[in-house]
Amino acid sequence: MAAASAVGALALTGVALAPSASAAAGCTATYAVTSQWGGGFGADVVVTNLGDAVSGWTVRWTFAHGQTVSQAWNAAVTQSGPTVTATNLGWNATLPTNGAASFGFIGSSPQSTNAVPTSLTLNGTACTGAVAPTSNPTTTSPTTAAPTTPAPTGAPTPSPTATPTSIPTTTPPGSWQAERLDRGIISVRSGGANLVQWRLLGTDARDVGFHLYRDGARLTSTPLTGATSYLDQGAAASARYTVRAVVGGSEQAPSAASLTFANGYLDVPISRPGSDYTANDASVGDLDGDGDLDIVLKWDPTNAKDNSQSGVTGNVYLDGYRLDGTRLWRIDLGRNIRAGAHYTQFQVYDYDGDGAAEVAVKTADGTRSGTGQVIGNASADYRNSAGYVLSGPEYLTVFEGGDGRIGATADYVPARGTVSSWGDSYGNRVDRFLAGTAYLDGVRPSIVMARGYYTRAVVVAWDYRSGTLTRRWTFDSNSSSQGNAAVAGQGNHALAIADVDADGRQEIVYGAAAIDDDGRVLWNTGTGHGDAAHLGDLIPSRPGLEYYKVTESTSQPDSWMADARTGQILWRTNATTDNGRGVSDDVWAGSPGAESWSAADGQIRNASGQEIGRKPSSTNFLAWWDGDPVRELVDATRVDKYGTGGDTRLLTASGVHANNGTKATPSLSGDLLGDWREEIVWPTSDDSALRIHATPITTSVRLPTLLHDQTYRVAVAWQNTAYNQPPHTGFFLGDGFSAPAWPSVYTP
Repeated sequence: MAAASAVGALALTGVALAPSASAAAGCTATYAVTSQWGGGFGADVVVTNLGDAVSGWTVRWTFAHGQTVSQAWNAAVTQSGPTVTATNLGWNATLPTNGAASFGFIGSSPQSTNAVPTSLTLNGTACTGAVAPTSNPTTTSPTTAAPTTPAPTGAPTPSPTATPTSIPTTTPPGSWQAERLDRGIISVRSGGANLVQWRLLGTDARDVGFHLYRDGARLTSTPLTGATSYLDQGAAASARYTVRAVVGGSEQAPSAASLTFANGYLDVPISRPGSDYTANDASVGDLDGDGDLDIVLKWDPTNAKDNSQSGVTGNVYLDGYRLDGTRLWRIDLGRNIRAGAHYTQFQVYDYDGDGAAEVAVKTADGTRSGTGQVIGNASADYRNSAGYVLSGPEYLTVFEGGDGRIGATADYVPARGTVSSWGDSYGNRVDRFLAGTAYLDGVRPSIVMARGYYTRAVVVAWDYRSGTLTRRWTFDSNSSSQGNAAVAGQGNHALAIADVDADGRQEIVYGAAAIDDDGRVLWNTGTGHGDAAHLGDLIPSRPGLEYYKVTESTSQPDSWMADARTGQILWRTNATTDNGRGVSDDVWAGSPGAESWSAADGQIRNASGQEIGRKPSSTNFLAWWDGDPVRELVDATRVDKYGTGGDTRLLTASGVHANNGTKATPSLSGDLLGDWREEIVWPTSDDSALRIHATPITTSVRLPTLLHDQTYRVAVAWQNTAYNQPPHTGFFLGDGFSAPAWPSVYTP
């Protein structure tokens, strides 16, 4: 292992802040040199305000040895001679009492080692001290979080005693942290018209209206108070639109200009790492904190392998893109992360509440960040002759979304231990990973990382706050805790997350079992492993949520529907086969609630499990595409509407490809832009762009963006995990639905 970088910065206490900051006495500062190389270095700065809240901040220091700042993130940085001034950006200007401002930079240096400033000031107040620079300029050792000691082979992983960081004291009661989104306005060509769509936000008043402008001229004589879309007949496809909310009779500031879907889609240019790479799964988050969603794309080499297959694979890459195709960064996971659907599960979310999303992913020695930082030993190669990586350190790393730099790294939990203890000796079952994002306290998001589901199952919750990873809890089926052992073998190839017991905190539904928000078993049906599952308000006539699942065991029901609060099975189908596919949602208005069907079914089933008619033509993804609240079928590169006599084609996407072999899934689908309907993202056939398709069909339904529904937002985050599954809302959205409660959200 390479020597550690200098991350053990000193915390320093200052005196009274400047009067202009309206703050009382007290501040602390941390300056850490995170990496060094010939002629340059990287550093992070964290300043905590111990006085009254400030509405803007300025941090200054003086370099003593000729260093200069060349690139910065999360702050605007200028330099005059040796004096550096860092000021807040628009989104992170407010610094409440005990609030921290964090930013980082890359600099050049005439020296091989870096002396650091002897003092920093916050709004004119000195915070003094120094930090030793790194002793090795080429690598970053994962010491940001305290390392954990691997458990003995087969032993349960100990849970930590650290208390997660508390939520901000300014959080509005009963609300949860959501993204600060802009209007996401788009113009989709629809025949000879443009269908203009924009977001209704959870932070809007329920009765907010909108005025729409085309190329600067207002189109609406009275505010639009229905659906957040408008069909502009006869307009040129190139027309640009803005929208203004109307509050109390007054127009608010205009939105950003619309994105143009001139042919029904928007191409986001992407850059292949090489000719032997294919664009695979994607996720979204506001990486740079500007209110726009950005895309994180996983590149798979063409020699990617299933865990059951031997063979060396190429490296896996993660790219961050703005919607105009600007690449923000590229992360190379390195030779010690194998490529395949079950290995790399990445989560994109704003975990620390700074207004910009992070990327959480399993890493290893040789992983290189978006700013060139290398984790561990850059030259280490742990691949065996069969291509498996069954030795060497494993890490969990959080990368900052703005530039892909390392925010924090910790040992991955659980350690692999003895490979054969997971069910085979060649490395198939030990490296089955799942991941998700969950509001375990109901307010702020946590990272969920998991290993194993055929035998031992370990689910670990992490918090990322103020640049530090803290383990919240660990669930381990090897533990002696009541009910844990029976969860072994119950996991799926994916997971689902929602507040299933209505206590305000989310749970992890891990195949045939559910883990409560505190890491304890909530319920377990004991029906074993399976591929597909769906979690949502599938039967609106019943209180709470329901969960539909298919199973692989020929001695267990082919499929079942359960009460998501208790795990009580409401109906089941006979045990006949290894049932690999299943779907549940309202796709037909002729039957109340969700319809369900699977590969083993001959017909579609109603909410009571009774066969009621022709099975849909596909058993795959779903999307709200046309104007009604009944959902449509997505399979490969097409969208169909279910009908009892046959399905109707709504979209045949050309020049694109589906992903993940026979799974034939899109890179991503969800309510990403425009109104509440869903967009579908496929890579172009030559992998030169991600093509975002949006519906050209009008609607009369008015709903806040589904991204401000907590269940739906985290489902978009975990959608890329292993065998991808479509997102569902936490309320019933289908024929005859009732308007859901207005979102109770706050934004950073």
